[in-house]
Amino acid sequence: MMWLSRTTPSERRTLVAGFAGYGLDGFDVMIYTFVIPTLLGAWSMTKAEAGSIATGMLVTSAVGGWGAGVLADRFGRVRILQLTVLWFAAFTCLSGFTQSYGQLLFTRAMQGFGFGGEWAVGSILVAETIDARHRGRATGLVQSSWSVGWALAALAFWGVYALVPADLGWRILFWMGILPALLIVYIRRRVNESSVYLGSRERESRGRESSGSARANFLHIFRPPLLRTTTLASLMSTGMLAAYYSVTTWLPTYLANERHLSVTGTAGYLLVVIAGSLAGYLTSASLSDALGRRRCFVLFAVCGIVLVLAYTRLPITDGEMLLLGFPLGFVVLGIFAGMGAFLAELYPCAVRGSGQGFSYSMGRALGGVCPWLIGIWSAHWSLAGSIGIITAAAYGLVIAAAWSLPETKGAAV
Repeated sequence: MMWLSRTTPSERRTLVAGFAGYGLDGFDVMIYTFVIPTLLGAWSMTKAEAGSIATGMLVTSAVGGWGAGVLADRFGRVRILQLTVLWFAAFTCLSGFTQSYGQLLFTRAMQGFGFGGEWAVGSILVAETIDARHRGRATGLVQSSWSVGWALAALAFWGVYALVPADLGWRILFWMGILPALLIVYIRRRVNESSVYLGSRERESRGRESSGSARANFLHIFRPPLLRTTTLASLMSTGMLAAYYSVTTWLPTYLANERHLSVTGTAGYLLVVIAGSLAGYLTSASLSDALGRRRCFVLFAVCGIVLVLAYTRLPITDGEMLLLGFPLGFVVLGIFAGMGAFLAELYPCAVRGSGQGFSYSMGRALGGVCPWLIGIWSAHWSLAGSIGIITAAAYGLVIAAAWSLPETKGAAV
């Protein structure tokens, strides 16, 4: 972490905003995974319905990520970042007032628009602000805040459920989701617009005046030579996110319903996974700058296949599963550390928001189907088996797509 001492005050303020925004985003998103067992009983929901709520939010997050990326290319990174934070905080809070499956499906789907947009815009802002030597570490540090938000969600789940009945506790957890809105004040006062973005807009404006050409638009990412990049980046994102959503959405339910752990036991096991994920983010961030983006993705994907199958398929004891939780979190979440830098380096500034927003968001949309599929398959097969097979296939897709993309370590943005 010594590289932080070599950043400027403006770079550090941007890192704080990105770290806090994505961490609070993680808190709001992961709260739902903890309350699924409660809602299955309270509303007599099926696992397929519970999975569809998670999938609905992920599908809308794909639209939100792409839309926010397009808007960020047009109106600036900082302005759109504030809008996305306010949006996901408001609808997370409103989820606490819902009375039925249909109402919660709606509020979580609406929350997804802000969730998807926040990552797309925040990661671009950080990638454009930090020096290329530290870009992988910086975006990895921001990505690691997801583990912090996830840990806060686990602790809040344990604390709230210890103090109040479950039928009120799940509502309180959603109401706490309004807190990220306070981050907007910090962003408005302390975070500057990316100089890379401002310079690109100025050069683009001068070029249009001299040549009479039109502004670059989001459709350029679907034309050669960027079409191949967009396709492969979308497939790689799909594999990563499908694996992640498959594990994290259903892991609390697997621990509670198939391993028969208590609330305290479930939270304890998840905190081990979360601790591993934080270590994985920080380690992978350094590796992506040292080994290169592609090698790091492939290494983590191979390890992910081995660990997820061991965690869900081998006849292991609760104690052995606890020990495996650390490397599981290390790999399943650590693989994302270099993603923000990699996607930013693949696209030129004029369409960076559009390209990064679309490819990652397409991954969310396609990968987000997996929680729903697991919910359906688990009615005919074991929940653990469904998680393991889908996750292994997803990591196979990551390996194939990552190796087909160019290495971008050290590239200018």
